[in-house]
Amino acid sequence: MSSAAQTIGRLTSRLIGLALWSVAAAGCTSLIVPKDGPTGLEVTQNAEITLADGGRLSYALVKLTPLVVSTMQTERQPNVQFSRLAREESSADVRIGPADTINLTIFEASAGGLFIPTDAGSRPGNFVSVPPQEVDRNGNISVPYAGDIRALGRTPGEVGKEIESRLRQRAIEPQAVVTIAERASFAVSVLGDVFQPTTIALKPGGIRVLSAIARAGGSRFPAYETMVTLQRRGRTEQAALSAIARDPSQNIQLAPEDVVYVSQEPRAFLAFGATPDPGALGGQNSRRFSFDRENMTLAEGLAKMGGLLTSRADPKAVFLFRYTPREILQRAGVNLKALPGAQVPTVYTIDLSQAEGFFIADNFYLKNRDIMFVSDTPSVDLLKFFDIVNGVTGAARGATGAATEIRALR
Repeated sequence: MSSAAQTIGRLTSRLIGLALWSVAAAGCTSLIVPKDGPTGLEVTQNAEITLADGGRLSYALVKLTPLVVSTMQTERQPNVQFSRLAREESSADVRIGPADTINLTIFEASAGGLFIPTDAGSRPGNFVSVPPQEVDRNGNISVPYAGDIRALGRTPGEVGKEIESRLRQRAIEPQAVVTIAERASFAVSVLGDVFQPTTIALKPGGIRVLSAIARAGGSRFPAYETMVTLQRRGRTEQAALSAIARDPSQNIQLAPEDVVYVSQEPRAFLAFGATPDPGALGGQNSRRFSFDRENMTLAEGLAKMGGLLTSRADPKAVFLFRYTPREILQRAGVNLKALPGAQVPTVYTIDLSQAEGFFIADNFYLKNRDIMFVSDTPSVDLLKFFDIVNGVTGAARGATGAATEIRALR
């Protein structure tokens, strides 16, 4: 054997030994297992500045049981509703605004008065209609024989009573009927994702949210992914359109100058871990899945994301991450003494290796921005380890074969 062949053989043996030693020493750590980012150790060791407090976020781990699920029934979506605005019923007492056009009709009890001639046959009826007039810049309207009457900020009834008072000494039992012919103020606006954005003049009978949206042509999107934002006197509140349709108390009376904004805000959940590749789901290209109905259960969410990946998933380790109101967890019997705050970071776990897990999943409702994670089975890392060992030993065998061929050529 030539010296060159001997050298190649020694290098090959050393390569095999070094590779096997590295695998044995490192085991199945992130140093050799395929990864798509740096390890936690690499991140912390390369930091220029490290906080003394690790800033660990404490969370509650809650196993989904029939008791927990029955408590979470109150958390069906959408849970966004008007609060203060729903409690304060707006008055339908619409007042006269600037530039409004006013109609005025004055009645007298008998002929021979200020407006009705003595000869009853000369003109039919016992009333006279004053030509429509706009509220002037001073907020007044002009009434024959009564002068300027303050109209701005008053109701038609209040204006009518003052007219009657001023004419009482000259007309025979006068009665004044004041109406708003055309409103140029105190309207409500409906805009956003509606078919016909519009402004609606409020009438004494008032108008409610759903009626206003209907007057604007309705929402462009399904109710379960439509939010209604209401601005009133410097305050803003939101409610889901489906919640307004379902709960009559949410269909609130609108007030003058209200702005109703309709917007599409689709809800979604995220899926990570041992789940099918999104590309295999018929056009889905991300792990963000939108709700396609008002309420979606955990079982429906799992089905939407393609279920568990049978080659990797651990059915006993299906987790759902969300912030949960403290009182909800307390009603479910969770001890929260070590976790402060009104919203508690919570990890829900469910065992789908048992039949009851599917019944529970079909009664637990998902919420917007939930995060679902399916863990790998412990055997997956072992299979990765064996793949790496096979790759290293295969390369070593290739190098040994090459050395043999070189020796044969020599």
